[in-house]
Amino acid sequence: MRLHLCAVGRLRAGPERDLVDDYLQRLDRTGRPLGLGPATEHEAEDRKGGGIAAEGLLLSRAIPDGAALCVLDERGKTLSSPEFAQALAGWRDSGRQDAAFVIGGADGVDPALRARADLTLSFGRMVWPHMLVRVMLAEQLYRAATILAGSPYHRV
Repeated sequence: MRLHLCAVGRLRAGPERDLVDDYLQRLDRTGRPLGLGPATEHEAEDRKGGGIAAEGLLLSRAIPDGAALCVLDERGKTLSSPEFAQALAGWRDSGRQDAAFVIGGADGVDPALRARADLTLSFGRMVWPHMLVRVMLAEQLYRAATILAGSPYHRV
């Protein structure tokens, strides 16, 4: 199952970019034998100032048809890492070819896009900068692959 990280904004060179690259590279090595990956990033920028609806449209274009859709939102469900791994495995095992993970901009994710989600996921009730959410998502995707592989990376 191909994984798509769809985010508003550009992640420029720096420590966050390095971390995302590292976790996605680890995910590729660990996840491919499990049917998870490759992971690709899709960055959307609304240069015309259309707001949350325009961002939602740009993000929608990056989501493959039939993909499982996970929207990251502070109002979403908080899952443990093993629960997140099981959600990924469930999508994969049900024949989904793609899973898309959407990270909105400063105003969040367009409600119409959020309504289409198979899973609305929260990394806690606090609001996080999009660049840190991308790092945390990349790490959790890698962690999910290690959990499914039975690797010791994840410890309870």
